[in-house]
Amino acid sequence: MDPELERTLITPEEIASGTRELHAVRHPLGFLCLPLLREGPRGICVHLFDAGDHAEPDASPMHAHSWELRSRVLYGRIANLPVRTTVVRDGEEGATHRVFEVLSGSDGVDEIRPTSLLVRSEPGPAHISSGGQTYTLPAGRFHATALDGAEPAATLVHGLSIPGQLDLSLGPLDGRPRRTTRRLCDTAQTVRSVHTVLRRIDAQQRA
Repeated sequence: MDPELERTLITPEEIASGTRELHAVRHPLGFLCLPLLREGPRGICVHLFDAGDHAEPDASPMHAHSWELRSRVLYGRIANLPVRTTVVRDGEEGATHRVFEVLSGSDGVDEIRPTSLLVRSEPGPAHISSGGQTYTLPAGRFHATALDGAEPAATLVHGLSIPGQLDLSLGPLDGRPRRTTRRLCDTAQTVRSVHTVLRRIDAQQRA
């Protein structure tokens, strides 16, 4: 088994065997999240990416976290696309996006509210990470994350909340307030997903 996963308070093996109950969360951006640990400002989860899963139609892939991120690819290939933004002042031209604040509720509902801040965004070249590799992102850095290719992938994500930082996304200039929902999966679907993760991690280690 992956040594970092073994050190979390809830391991995938415990979920798969039914020893510990945990529900996977379907994120609006299209991936599945297994929240293994939340302890004060720290969080650890596993993100599962599959080519058959799609983001909600109005979900913006370009976002910035209020927390520092360290993500290790357990298997597959992940493309992380950095997005450079330049503030566009009143009266200036060239804005491509409006910045939105994302307020996440404990009920799984995210309130996405437009701010007055307009920016010009310039996506940079994608950074590709494969099984066993790690990438990091500071809080406040806009980016988009996606599969690289058609094969599924999973990442072990360590997050550390940074005081004063906000969760943000980039949306249309004329975008309005809206809501998205992170949906809980049932026990059967969660266990199936965990079994899939364990099987693919084992295959990765044997390769």
